[in-house]
Amino acid sequence: MKIVIIGSGNLATHLSAALHGAGEEILQVCSRTLEHAQALAERLGCQAICSLEGIATDADAYIIAIKDDAIADVASQIAPRIKHGVVMHTAGSVPIEVFKGTAKRYGVLYPMQTFSKKREVDFRSVPCFIEASDGESLKLINALAGSVCDKVLEVDSSKRKRLHLAAVFANNFTNHCYRLAERILQEENLDFNLFLPLIEETAKKVKDMKPKDAQTGPMVRYDVNIMGQQMQMLTDERMKEIYRLMADSIHTDYTQE
Repeated sequence: MKIVIIGSGNLATHLSAALHGAGEEILQVCSRTLEHAQALAERLGCQAICSLEGIATDADAYIIAIKDDAIADVASQIAPRIKHGVVMHTAGSVPIEVFKGTAKRYGVLYPMQTFSKKREVDFRSVPCFIEASDGESLKLINALAGSVCDKVLEVDSSKRKRLHLAAVFANNFTNHCYRLAERILQEENLDFNLFLPLIEETAKKVKDMKPKDAQTGPMVRYDVNIMGQQMQMLTDERMKEIYRLMADSIHTDYTQE
C-alpha cells in the first residue's frame, strides 16, 4: 500500500516506522519543518517535503498525525487533490466529521498508546481503533491497522472520545502524579528510581485485579491522622488540593458498592 505521512512527531514517527517494517510503501513524509521531515524520511527511505502542495496525489492512504486543531485545515488543503486515496487522522478526540465536505473517502486510525521518539514501542501490542466513511475505506484502514497491530477494533467517534478521556486519566494524570512524587523526593535528595519497583508492581496488579480491588493506602482505610500529617507536609497549595480531591475520590469510590 502506498502511504503519505503528514506529521513527524512522536506518533507519526512510530506509526510510519511500524508500517515501513510491515512492508508498506511510505512515499513521503510532510512536515512544516523540513529538517524533521528529512530525519524521518531518511529512516523510511522516502521523500521529505515541507509543503502540502508537494504531496503526491496517487497514494492509497494519507495519514494525518499532527496537532488536533490543525487536522481540519490540512484536510481541506489536500483532500480535493487526492485521486482515490483514503484520508485519515490518528487523534483520539477528533470526530470523523472533521473530514466531511472536504474528503471523498476518509476515516480514523487511532493507536491508543503513549509515544516518545527516543523510546521503542511494541506496536503489535497496541490496540488500534478505526472508523471510516464507507465500507471500502473501512476495509483499507482495517488492513493498514492490522499490518502493525494485533488488536483492531471498529468504534465510532463518541466511543473513541471516551477512550481518549479514559487514557488521559490512566496515562497523563498518572504520569503527572509521578512528577509530583519526584518533586517531593527531590526535596530530600532521594532518587526517583527507588519508586520504580512500586510503580511496576502497581501496573502489574491491574493485569490480574480490577483497579478498585488493587487500591491500597490511607485513603482506603480512611486514616485521618496519616492523611492530616501528609497534608501538613505539602507546601504547594495546588498539590494540597490534588491530595484532598484524590483522597476524597478514592475513599468515596472504595466505599461505594
